[in-house]
Amino acid sequence: MLAGLAGAGSVGMLWGTIEARALRMSLIDITLPRMSPVLGAVRVLHLSDIHAGIGPGLSLLRRVGRIAPELRPDLLVVTGDLVARRRALRPFADALQAIAAHAPSGAFAVLGNHDHGEGNDPFARAQAPARLPGVELLATGPAALESRLVSIRGGQVQIVGVESRAFLRQPRLDLAPAPAPDAALRLLLCHYPAARTRASAYDLVLAGHLHGGQINVPVPGGVVSLAHPQRRVLRGIVGDDPIMHVSPGLGTTFVPFRFLARPEATLLVLRSPGATIS
Repeated sequence: MLAGLAGAGSVGMLWGTIEARALRMSLIDITLPRMSPVLGAVRVLHLSDIHAGIGPGLSLLRRVGRIAPELRPDLLVVTGDLVARRRALRPFADALQAIAAHAPSGAFAVLGNHDHGEGNDPFARAQAPARLPGVELLATGPAALESRLVSIRGGQVQIVGVESRAFLRQPRLDLAPAPAPDAALRLLLCHYPAARTRASAYDLVLAGHLHGGQINVPVPGGVVSLAHPQRRVLRGIVGDDPIMHVSPGLGTTFVPFRFLARPEATLLVLRSPGATIS
């Protein structure tokens, strides 16, 4: 019996290792009710939770870099938990810059809890990068929010980043963006999916943190995450006002395995109502 359990455990670990490296590329079309048609279709490459230096996240980030030219994103956004070990800072920055080079309208990132050393993973170390060549880190200073305006095909897109510690420590933190009356699209970047409940001023919220559950157990009607057992939605599109996309992320934390939670890079194609899908 013990031998059988040991064998099952070995098979499970092997499968978890394989799945953690089985990168999925997803394309999701999203219609945003308040988005101006002046922008046409805006292509946003959403990455999250790389945890570079621990597990497979850095190698998967490099794989995304190799296919980035085919994805043709307008924007690159990364929603936290970037680097887990100091030795990975430079390789991570280089890999991310290679992707950002294919996002002509800009690349933006926010930090997550692990970047500040706040998490349960005993193998990770707080290694928040001070800067990322080719990528603008938002909300790393004293302000809880930081906003940028970028131009895409003649229309203005407002991108607002949230400082992860401020979000957790200020239950009434106002996430409303600074006035940008001419913005044709408003995006909020926050590591935590809970930001959606405070984000009515935005067209789309982009978050991560959950790793798609990372270690999931199948149950009737779906799966239950061992790390987030109370969460019903672990990844993908959530809600409608505002709409949110929760990235399953690229990396792992605590253990370098995934079960029923493949890593993913997601290309979001944002459209206004009535826009033609081509």
